[in-house]
Amino acid sequence: MPLSKATFRVPAKTGRTWADWPAQLTPVAPAASALPPAALAATTPAATTPVEPPALTGQLAVVAEPPLDPELLTGPVEVTGITQVTHDVKTFELRAGWMPAVDFAPGQYVTMRITELGLERCYSISSAPFGTNIFTITVKRVPGGAVSTHLHDNVQVGDRLHVDGPYGLFSTSFHQAEQHLFLSAGSGITPIMSMVRSLLARQGGLGTDIVFVHSASTPLDIIFRAELEQLAEVAGVSVTILCSRNSEVEVWAGRRGRIDAATLAEVVPDAADRETFVCGPGPYMDAVRPLLAEAGVPSARTHEESFVFATSPADRLAKADARAKADARAKADARAKADARAKAAGTSAVGATGVSHAVEFRVSGCVVDCDESTTVLDSALDAGLSVPSSCSEGACGTCKSVLVSGEVEMKHAGGIRPKEIAAGKFLPCCSTPLTDLVVER
Repeated sequence: MPLSKATFRVPAKTGRTWADWPAQLTPVAPAASALPPAALAATTPAATTPVEPPALTGQLAVVAEPPLDPELLTGPVEVTGITQVTHDVKTFELRAGWMPAVDFAPGQYVTMRITELGLERCYSISSAPFGTNIFTITVKRVPGGAVSTHLHDNVQVGDRLHVDGPYGLFSTSFHQAEQHLFLSAGSGITPIMSMVRSLLARQGGLGTDIVFVHSASTPLDIIFRAELEQLAEVAGVSVTILCSRNSEVEVWAGRRGRIDAATLAEVVPDAADRETFVCGPGPYMDAVRPLLAEAGVPSARTHEESFVFATSPADRLAKADARAKADARAKADARAKADARAKAAGTSAVGATGVSHAVEFRVSGCVVDCDESTTVLDSALDAGLSVPSSCSEGACGTCKSVLVSGEVEMKHAGGIRPKEIAAGKFLPCCSTPLTDLVVER
């Protein structure tokens, strides 16, 4: 999950209006619309004339669909192109026909809903925001992964997919700087490439100071290899590719092995001065964090992206239970220390009592108790309610709900937009109650 998180309070509608609240939110920077340099021209989606969504006829007319918002990338998109990038990676070109232009910050992602599977997954946008209504996602086939396998094996040009977004705070638009360091491994390159493409497009290749280090298993696993080789020729851009081993058809002539302190010190000796973005598998992220700390990169200038979500409500509740036990131990230790200090001072310690609030789910009619250290989603799942959810960090937007009344503290990772917050929506997975609540679910 991104390390950079914003904390919002979603107020009750009673006594305050939603129009008063957006000024306190972190605004989403508008995406750049400049074209990329010639070296990257091949990666630019072709300009597309926006078309109105077709009228609902026949069987579709039976299904009531809300009108599509021309400002939000939420709705059905058409697959207009599919490119085989590597042996197990494909890029899907998608068109949002109801939008004049898709507005997103480079590095953000969309939540894709596969209705026939009943599943949702988050995929980073790999293209830069070029001012058209076309964008791309680049998907690696995951062994045993239902959604990635479905996309690779079944989706064809002309098909329609449902997306919701864009989401996320992992973007150069939100963490602007003059010098950048990008570290990626495997399919973690997708949001990184979106940001690099965008930086070069906005700056026209002038004043660029980018160090890009990408790790792959073998030469055959290097995603966007041709483009990385082109990038290495652009002034102000340093590209380093590491492969752990040779492929069956190629002996890797570049740097070998995994990223380490020596490699980092050699290819980017001024790492401490750069805004750093890291994306890759969990073990890779775990290995990179201490390397960056050793190189003197401040944690405030290090930004991460990772989609490692809980796989079921049971997993989520198990994690929540572990956190609750850890919190209880911490509170017990603090109370014991307070009692010891009070005893030494000849006074008595006054312990704080937990505050619990009633949460009413309007549609189901269920009312649950939720204390101020427990999320609304955890309380709902613990009570046996079925609430769609995928993550535990406020990243994917799957559990998005309407807060009819009450006030919550929400610590999310970009899975909800300011416009949605202003409309009374919140994410139960990362929201704790400050008052009694009524939720429209």
